[in-house]
Formats: sequence, C-alpha cells, structure tokens
Amino acid sequence: MKAIDSLFLIAGSGGYPRLVIESARSAGVRRVALAAFEGETSPEVEPLADEVFRMKVGQLGKLIAAAKKSGATHALMAGQIAPGNLFDLRPDLRALVLLARLKERNAGTLFGAVASELASAGVELLPATTFLDEHIAGKGHLAGPRLKPRHIADMEFGFRIAKESSRLEIGQTVVVKNGTVLAVEAFEGTNEAIRRGGKLGRGGSCMVKVSKPGQDMRFDVPVVGTKTLEAAAEAQIHAIGVEAGATILLDRPKVARAADSLAITIYGL
Repeated sequence: MKAIDSLFLIAGSGGYPRLVIESARSAGVRRVALAAFEGETSPEVEPLADEVFRMKVGQLGKLIAAAKKSGATHALMAGQIAPGNLFDLRPDLRALVLLARLKERNAGTLFGAVASELASAGVELLPATTFLDEHIAGKGHLAGPRLKPRHIADMEFGFRIAKESSRLEIGQTVVVKNGTVLAVEAFEGTNEAIRRGGKLGRGGSCMVKVSKPGQDMRFDVPVVGTKTLEAAAEAQIHAIGVEAGATILLDRPKVARAADSLAITIYGL
C-alpha cells in the first residue's frame, strides 16, 4: 500500500480509535481528522487528532461533508456504536435516502453503503486492520493458562457454530461448554452475550469470536480488548477463542497482560 499522508478516522467507542491514531502516526501518517459521534467517541481521543468534526449518529450528510473538508483521501472506521443508539437513530436526509435503498439492514449493508458514499466523495475506506499488523491474533496459545484438549475441542466446536451464526447475520460470538451452545450473540452485543452464557455455564465455559464468511475487512472486524476480558472474568468464562489472522487484539501487549492477570486463556483458531 502506498504511503498515506492524511487520514479521516470515523471513531466509535472504546480504545480502538486511539490505537489506530497511535499506529497510524508510527506508520508515517502526518495528519488525522476525526469524526466524533455524540455519546460514543471518547473525549480522550479528540486531543490526539489534528481536526475534529463532531456529529450525531445518523448524520451521514455531515459525515461526508466532513470527509471532504478534511482533505483526506483515505478513511478508516474504528470502534463500535452502541445498539441502543442505532435504535434511537435520527437520520438526516442523505441517510434516509440511503436507508430507503437497502432491502436488508445489517452491518455489511449499512457500512458498505457508507463506504460507497465516501468513495463518491473521493475518499477510500481502508481495511479496519490497516496500521495494526502487530495487533492481529495469530494461531494457537496467545495468552493466559494452557488449555486442556477438551477445552480446545469446545473452542473448535464453537468456531463452527459462530461461523454459521455470522453467515446468517445473527452474530459473531458464541459461548459454549462441554459441546453445548449456551449463548449466541445477536443485537445486544458481545459483552451481553458473554454475561448470558456465563450465567448458564456457571463456570468453565468458553467464548469464541469469529469473522463472517467473506468478511469485508473495512468494517465490523472482530475485536477483543480488556473490556471483553473483564466481562468474561465476571461471567466465569475461562477461555476466549479468536479467529487467527482476522481478529484485532486491542493493544496486544495490554490484552496479554490482562489475560494473564485474570487467568483467562486467549487461543487463536
């Protein structure tokens, strides 16, 4: 990929946008413009950017105008939008027109349509893993205690179930124990699925998070961070399976330290 001088970062919640900015600077990106969403983007991220455009979720016209004004030719999406805010969406006219064109409304169709709008404005949406090579999960044992063969078998089973669930646009995370599916992620999000599955498992469960078959790596890429680990610990889940080569460990050294501290295994499938 050719060198990128400036970047338009569409920032959701959590530490993902911060990690992208830091990694992009290290890769030689000179200027970062930030699209910050009310009630989502962390205020701590804003000082790291050279220019900040504030808006509400659903203001697509304002987003595209900001992308043009930023002067960037490349954009990147990082961080999530809370499901509740998507239900409270108050779209502007441009977003209404976009939504009217969609027969199905899921992450792939919605973000794909946004990517097309950006492209029409001369801004290319990059893969969400750009600049983050050192934070991509590899294969096998990654952190935490070593697993027994029966736990690896549970994860391999969960991997197959999660792949099918994500293919059906239901969710990318499952919680399993002893060959039984305890929870499948849907609209509530990963951490709520973890809590629900952990409560049913009463200890000793594992969760598995995967990419969708044919995943568009520009958005909705699976991410595991310290908050995921904290939710797993609270739910007495002892191991997290991730898809190798397709999952971002949100600040990998920090995630590894947290996994060791909480005695939760992270394993690349």
